[in-house]
Amino acid sequence: MTTLPSPRQLRYLVALAEHGHFGRAASACAVTQSTLSAGIIALEEQLDAALLERTGAKRPVFTPLGLEIVARARTALGALEAVVETAAAAREPLSGPLRLGIIPTIGPFLLPRLMPRLRDRFPRLKLWLREDLTERLVEALEGGRLDLLLLALPCACGEAETEPLGMDPFLAALPEDHRLAARERVPVAALGAERLLLLEDGHCLREHALDACGLPGAAAGEAFAATSLYTLVQMVASGLGVTLVPRLAIRGGVLAGAAVAVRPLDREVGRTLGLAWRARSPRAAEFRGLAPAIAEAIAAE
Repeated sequence: MTTLPSPRQLRYLVALAEHGHFGRAASACAVTQSTLSAGIIALEEQLDAALLERTGAKRPVFTPLGLEIVARARTALGALEAVVETAAAAREPLSGPLRLGIIPTIGPFLLPRLMPRLRDRFPRLKLWLREDLTERLVEALEGGRLDLLLLALPCACGEAETEPLGMDPFLAALPEDHRLAARERVPVAALGAERLLLLEDGHCLREHALDACGLPGAAAGEAFAATSLYTLVQMVASGLGVTLVPRLAIRGGVLAGAAVAVRPLDREVGRTLGLAWRARSPRAAEFRGLAPAIAEAIAAE
């Protein structure tokens, strides 16, 4: 009979791959570095295969086989977690811990309205939040470190299942004395002649704004990329250019105190907000059960 690796051994291996450092991986697993190292050595002996290169390098270097085993270990750990999640969901849906990832162009503006709704409707739900860029959130979802994502669609979500929640239209944000501020509606085509200020690469809002205007990335004010929507608004107020701001952020107070004029566009363009979770997750029905409350918070005035 084949002796199978233990979940603990697989967890040590995956942690080492994720952290790229024996000490940090050991801390993440709440064990000593020697315990983690011994567990991985025992796994190699059990598999009769070298998973790490013994080169004396400061950072662990995985063999090609080791990388493949890491990928399969993630899948195996995810399957084991799904067993526990299935039982928990059957006992009491939408209770216990839920690790939610949210992008920074949604989180600060939606959470103040969303959290009271969730507490009222699902009092036994314990929500743990992580704010990060889409790419890193998707990696954490695939690696089993997050359960659910709240982000903008479409996105490069891999094999994750997605559930659209609602449209978040863009509005033009202009310096108060800008010529376009005199118009009731700003033509989307007119923005192509302006210095369009955007967020840095990595923010999906950047790509959605460029798509909305029908502009390539090079057409934007590349020398003036911002790290947050708050910074972007202040750049507009300083006369550096114009931008598109999601209605959700405007309702969330991103313009507070800024000398910025906001005008609707001559046609509705924007982003779709939605949820994403691992394909075939046993908690998919729970996540869909959260959707109405989140959609209400998005649509609230």
